[in-house]
Amino acid sequence: MTYELFLALALFAFVSSITPGPNNLMLMASGANFGFRRTIPHMLGVALGFVFMVVLVGAGLVQIFDAFPISYTVLKVASVTYLLYLAWKIAHAGPVESSDSTGTPMTFLQAAAFQWVNPKAWAMALTAISAYAPNQTLWAIFLVAAVFGLINLPSVGSWTILGQQMARFLTNPRRLTQFNWLMAVLLVASLYPVIWPN
Repeated sequence: MTYELFLALALFAFVSSITPGPNNLMLMASGANFGFRRTIPHMLGVALGFVFMVVLVGAGLVQIFDAFPISYTVLKVASVTYLLYLAWKIAHAGPVESSDSTGTPMTFLQAAAFQWVNPKAWAMALTAISAYAPNQTLWAIFLVAAVFGLINLPSVGSWTILGQQMARFLTNPRRLTQFNWLMAVLLVASLYPVIWPN
């Protein structure tokens, strides 16, 4: 991989990791509702789960989807259904003071598994492999995954910190409810490109 291609990969990883999407919106909501410390397993699940996904996509999982085109439709339906469920959970999350009894943050395994039904994660992984590891050698695939691993964790962490800082202004149950509903609506809105692609 040339130096220029590596820089382009790093820029793509940063922009795609830091911009709003299902992972970041859920992490901001979790930071606001549960705090930074309790959201760490969720953050690690997102970062490491996506690295694992990139490796498997690069290793040839895409060929399976190409061989069975119906799998794209199944993946889309599963993704939309699960994201709608998560939006509902975010909208109905309890106040910070009662979160211990009314809800829990996403676990490491739940967050890692979520990458497989996250439309943005699929788009990122497919683009990263096809654009930055075109020969799909094992070295190139691992390099792409490593770059995403190094950039993704601080990026998603910044969304958790943003949510945690917002929690100071969300001590009023009414404001917290409004914030959670806003996050739920934005999460549903993030499905627009999946449901109505160009």
